[in-house]
Amino acid sequence: MILEIKNINKSFSGKQVLHDISFKVTSGKAMGFLGRNGAGKTTTIRALMDVFEPDSGEFLLDGVKFDPSTSKVGYLPEERGLYGKEKILSQLIYFATLRGATKVEAKASAEHLLERFGLSQHKNHKLETLSKGNQQKVQIAQALLNDPDIIILDEPFSGLDPVNSIVLEEVIQESIQKGKLVIFSSHQMGYVEAFCDEITLIDQGRFILSGNLKDIKSKLGNDRLKVSSKTLEPDELSKQLTQNITDITIESLDHALIIELLNQKAKSDFILECFQKGIILESYGPYEPSLQDIFIKMVGQDNA
Repeated sequence: MILEIKNINKSFSGKQVLHDISFKVTSGKAMGFLGRNGAGKTTTIRALMDVFEPDSGEFLLDGVKFDPSTSKVGYLPEERGLYGKEKILSQLIYFATLRGATKVEAKASAEHLLERFGLSQHKNHKLETLSKGNQQKVQIAQALLNDPDIIILDEPFSGLDPVNSIVLEEVIQESIQKGKLVIFSSHQMGYVEAFCDEITLIDQGRFILSGNLKDIKSKLGNDRLKVSSKTLEPDELSKQLTQNITDITIESLDHALIIELLNQKAKSDFILECFQKGIILESYGPYEPSLQDIFIKMVGQDNA
């Protein structure tokens, strides 16, 4: 499946909040949908889910107008909406039947997911009696009822401790391996890097970039090198390189240095010069910025 978001515009009270947002999501891959607070991520997702209509633009699934009411969609909204005073199993069954399952199918799906998330012992408890983390797992379980083909998760790791985060990671990985179409919106870049093949970044309601994460990292790495030394601290290594090696610029990054080669200097020439000058490098290789680095570069330090 291919889901296309095409030229989506949306205004509220005369203020335009989405400006021609366009990107594609392919099944069997996870799309990390990124942006700072107020960038327009949730507005885009709500328009996709037909919570409200965009002013213009369209959503297409395999070239046909997308209708979430007739597709198998699992949706975890940013603002959670289950019923605190209702028993967990009964309301999951209720939501599953609303999405077309029989009572038997709904019960089987709900019990399977409660077991998967380690919540079977709580199935007849009211939601409000659970911890915040367990309530979040129930919210996630409702998004996965009836084995949806399209899974849209808006900040799914919010409120989860490290152990439960691992369980959710495994569930998302399983969904990707089954060929599901996954849109994953989060501020937590580490999770996005862990299992998103593709990313889309928007800022202030405008499209910034979209594509394969590895390709984006390679392009923004700009053919630079990342080097470090066992025997020298980064500051001392930088000083030695500056004094002895020509046609380079140096930038510090954590416990390493980022080297940009100037005047078409070859990487092999740089390494040979280091060897000849007695500068022993512990490691060297292509520099790929982290997703956090990419985010800051594209939206600016202040906005990030």
